[in-house]
Amino acid sequence: MSLEKITKQLSNQQSYPPVELWDPPYCGEMDLLIKADGSWFYQGSKIDRQRLVKLFASVLKKEDEDYFLVTPVEKIKIQVEHAPYVITRWQWLDTIPATMQLTTNLGDVFLLDNEHPLNLDEQGELKVIVRRNLTAAIHRNVFYQWAEIGLEKNQQLFINSAGLEFKIGAF
Repeated sequence: MSLEKITKQLSNQQSYPPVELWDPPYCGEMDLLIKADGSWFYQGSKIDRQRLVKLFASVLKKEDEDYFLVTPVEKIKIQVEHAPYVITRWQWLDTIPATMQLTTNLGDVFLLDNEHPLNLDEQGELKVIVRRNLTAAIHRNVFYQWAEIGLEKNQQLFINSAGLEFKIGAF
């Protein structure tokens, strides 16, 4: 199967509200926190209902350095410790060029490619663009697996996906 067909199939499976088109009035803050491990807390209590977390995540928007839950009529600020998502799984797809399929803690599935690049942030942490300008941190186990398969060049470590090279660290 071609990369174009796989990309189209993955995007058809996941449809999200067009929050980037919405600019509702600011309504204040909510005591909602996304912890660095990807768990969601409301007023200090963990939200265990995955369907509720996925609903909130579907209307998540980032503006500058702030995160908001938005609807067409309201925008509520929330807190995010590190990144709203965590890459918890990956696998190779049987494509040429070899391409990684990534999965977040909330079940988002996408390809590591130019639309979803892997970058080092300002603090030197690896993050990948999930959608819009929302990022996912890389789970430690995933990072260690990538380090095992990484290609060394000039004291730097890279992984390749979809014909692109992504830096995962230096030593």
